[in-house]
Amino acid sequence: MAAPRFVQQLNVQIGNELAAHNQYLACAIHYDALTMPRMAAFFYEQALEERGHALMMVQYLLDTDAEVVLPAVAAPVATFADVVAPVELAVEHERRVTEQINGLLRIAREENDFASEQFMQWFIKEQVEEVATMTDLLAVTTRNRDDIEDIEEYVAREQGAGTADPTAPRQAGV
Repeated sequence: MAAPRFVQQLNVQIGNELAAHNQYLACAIHYDALTMPRMAAFFYEQALEERGHALMMVQYLLDTDAEVVLPAVAAPVATFADVVAPVELAVEHERRVTEQINGLLRIAREENDFASEQFMQWFIKEQVEEVATMTDLLAVTTRNRDDIEDIEEYVAREQGAGTADPTAPRQAGV
């Protein structure tokens, strides 16, 4: 059984991940409306990834016989000033999530909840990748804010579909 304090915070994190899904969906829609299909596709995929993270956490709670509580989520930011603003928001979000994931690992350690600590290790690695990806994308969109074709070309070249990570935790419903 997972430590009660960890379970409570993991349920909060499920809400954070679902809110991130909605936020990245709003970013994708913004780029779709600007006829930037590659940026839109990138953020649609990011939205699905965030939903997947939430479902991994749900599955972990189910596997440990812990209660799953789906919290309410705030509406996403849906209006952006330019092509750079959604990526700036994404960088801030990924840095915040990194702090949240580190906090979950810290709780698991403090509670001597070794299974939960092990579960969080994959998310630690994932956040390093997410921050790096979004930081690079921010540099490109900032540098090319007036040339969306260069942004689209970068995304096509650098953000191609990757393979599924066989070490990723199982998602609920999959």
